Amino acid sequence: MENSNFLEFKKERDLGAIITDTFKFIRENWKEYFKFMIKIIGPILLIGAALLMFAVISYSSAAKGLLTLDQGDPSLFFSGFSGILGWAFIMMIVWGLVYTLLAEVSLYYVKSYIANNGVANFDEVKQNTYKNIWKFIGLGIVSILIIFVGYVLCFLPSIYFSVVLFLGFSIMVFENKSVGDTISHCFKLIKNEWWNTFGVLIVLSILVGILGIAFTIPSMIYQLISTGIFMNSEDPTAVLGLFDDPIYMALTFLAYFGKFLFYSITLIASAFIYFDLNEQKNFTGTYEKIDSLGGTNSEE
Repeated sequence: MENSNFLEFKKERDLGAIITDTFKFIRENWKEYFKFMIKIIGPILLIGAALLMFAVISYSSAAKGLLTLDQGDPSLFFSGFSGILGWAFIMMIVWGLVYTLLAEVSLYYVKSYIANNGVANFDEVKQNTYKNIWKFIGLGIVSILIIFVGYVLCFLPSIYFSVVLFLGFSIMVFENKSVGDTISHCFKLIKNEWWNTFGVLIVLSILVGILGIAFTIPSMIYQLISTGIFMNSEDPTAVLGLFDDPIYMALTFLAYFGKFLFYSITLIASAFIYFDLNEQKNFTGTYEKIDSLGGTNSEE
């Protein structure tokens, strides 16, 4: 049965069409999309939020200790500094897992949407997300290492690798490849199209950044006002009291979750970019349409 609202992914698109169709897809499917998101990664998202709150409070306490410690006991400095690094490491792991799950749900949602003619299947998305989580984590770690090596060698290679590997998650989802094959296919797929892909990502990043500002403005304004108040205090640790302010913490969480939600725009766009490049190189969608027309004619 034909779905009049079905948005075709498997075709070539220019920059404007990729951005327009990305927002169109989210506008038409946001209720179902975010319902899937909350049901599948809601628990880990709440754990991440709780850890973030606890980490910020611990960071504030440790920072106050560093500012007021006895200079004659350097062990206190290293103790407080190691505590801050420890929480930073924990948060990196937890939110890395959150963003990995977000990428999985987003792209498997698109895959199910395509397979079922515009109606994503929840059980299908959930099963694929949990089944392939280690593959995604492995791809993420290897990609970070490659980009880091590029950064160490020279800054420019890291930019090149970042654009190439941006398509990794999409390739892994839509072609079900291993980590090694996925990375190899990234370079193959983007060959001769790096600058076009880079241009799309730049424009997309600017748009997402502008939209994300709406969530950060309240916390920034409140921070400026509060910092001005704390600067009048003679206590050097008074400014850290901002991290104990429940209003500031609530606004900070609002800004963080806003950025989290807008990251979905980038993920959906990555699917459109993947299919655009795949169609240019392999004509997959064109061949499928020809096969479907041939099947229809044979039935007649």
